[in-house]
Amino acid sequence: MISTFGLAVGTAAVVVAADQITKRWASDSFAEERLEVVPDLLWFTYVENPGSAFSMFQDAGVWLGLAAAGAVGVVGWALRTPRPGLEVIGLGLVMGGAVGNLVDRATRGEGLLDGKVVDWIQIPNFPVFNLADTALTVGVGLVLLSALRQSIAASGS
Repeated sequence: MISTFGLAVGTAAVVVAADQITKRWASDSFAEERLEVVPDLLWFTYVENPGSAFSMFQDAGVWLGLAAAGAVGVVGWALRTPRPGLEVIGLGLVMGGAVGNLVDRATRGEGLLDGKVVDWIQIPNFPVFNLADTALTVGVGLVLLSALRQSIAASGS
């Protein structure tokens, strides 16, 4: 049987691999021109983001990289004890999303952690994002859902 830590790290590894493969595909396929996938709903748009979500904290890559590394450490620490499967998958998604964007910060710049993150998925009225961002968001949602389920079960409702 796979351990809690192993399941989370395996989930994270899949996220990092998929994130890096799709970012490479984006840079090779539509860096020059936006690709409309579903009219008025979904485009693939290559963007290099020096900031964080919603392009906040521009050029704070070192600090954002350190925050991502810290988040990975906190998740790893949390995985020392057995947890419900939903929470473990959520934590693995968070870990994978943080590492996926951390790889960009570490490898796409001239200095330490100053690289720009590749974003490429665009929907109306929302900033361009990537698979790592998606994994982070879904992962946090799963962790919160797991906590809610545990709270309901503990209250006997």
